Amino acid sequence: MDDRSLISFKNRTVMKKLIFTLLTSAIFVMTAGAQQPYHTEINPRNSWLKAGIGLGIPVGTLSDQSSVALSGELKGQFLSTPHVGLGITSGYTHYFPKENFENFGSIPLGLFVRYYWKPEGLFLGTDAGYSFQTGTATNGEGGFYIKPQIGYHNRLWNIFGYYNGVFRTEANGNHLQHVGVGVTYNIMFN
Repeated sequence: MDDRSLISFKNRTVMKKLIFTLLTSAIFVMTAGAQQPYHTEINPRNSWLKAGIGLGIPVGTLSDQSSVALSGELKGQFLSTPHVGLGITSGYTHYFPKENFENFGSIPLGLFVRYYWKPEGLFLGTDAGYSFQTGTATNGEGGFYIKPQIGYHNRLWNIFGYYNGVFRTEANGNHLQHVGVGVTYNIMFN
């Protein structure tokens, strides 16, 4: 097995492990929330938008090219049980370049799941989907992304720490990874 095949094999192995972890987490969260009966009709009392920002520090090989990651996000959440939130997410992350490198960004499009232990307090969740790259020669070529989060929430605000990883194929370049903090505001419909 040559070096290129070995790297490609390792990337596929990492992707399989990430997908397995995400699916296992989602099943755990959904079954934990399913212990209490709850009516799941979508209505203004259990659905809202989340608008937020994040500030991160690139890690891994991305730290050689970028010094800061600034992101904005918009999520549509449906609270399927008193403890489990599901939804869709998108946004934009801009990677500010170091000297002699170009500006670039990524646009994620994905699903998310969150587990809330109580109406106010700790939450745990993850976003996952596909993220498109912008602003470079490989414009539009991205990869699978995952964004696990842990934080504090109340009725209107979410404050959290996160890891964001975009795992691209070898042909598209290095993975885009950063860690950071974020805040979202819940825009209620009622």
